[in-house]
Amino acid sequence: MPKMHNLKLPAGMTERGFWLYVWRVSNPHEQEFLYVGRTGDNSSPYAASTYRRMGQHLGDADNTNALLKHLRECDENRPINHYEEFEMFSYGPIFPEVEKHPEFAYRLEPHWEDAMRRHEEFRDRTAALESKLAKELKARRYNVMNTVHSKKVTVEEDWLAVRDAFSEHFPRLRD
Repeated sequence: MPKMHNLKLPAGMTERGFWLYVWRVSNPHEQEFLYVGRTGDNSSPYAASTYRRMGQHLGDADNTNALLKHLRECDENRPINHYEEFEMFSYGPIFPEVEKHPEFAYRLEPHWEDAMRRHEEFRDRTAALESKLAKELKARRYNVMNTVHSKKVTVEEDWLAVRDAFSEHFPRLRD
């Protein structure tokens, strides 16, 4: 039977840049599953919006739908439409997507290397924050499905802002 559904999308979620996000997924048995992610590619100087990542996580492309892969592993291989709710909390952009030279072309020098060099600093700082957020949520008994590894050092000032933002929705982060 058809049903009416409504999705409100804050326009700010369409801004490209380096974001952190947490998906909270509820199944019919009142279980919650969290997935922690970020924007900011490892292989290119691009940093997408969380709106774009939202669609990719719920899509069919195996190289971008990590949320669905983790749900299949953790929750009975349930079809996506058999969940109660998908909720995304996103924070950012923490850093802007790096500007590219007007003659920038994908993987062509000399501008590719310059863009990657500038991108990597923001990517690495965001990756460190993503890892810390996932670890802190797990340490406070939230059911985080994914494990995020980063060898980069977290900038304390960055972390405090992230912790404060996400603790509005995940209050045990304050403990």
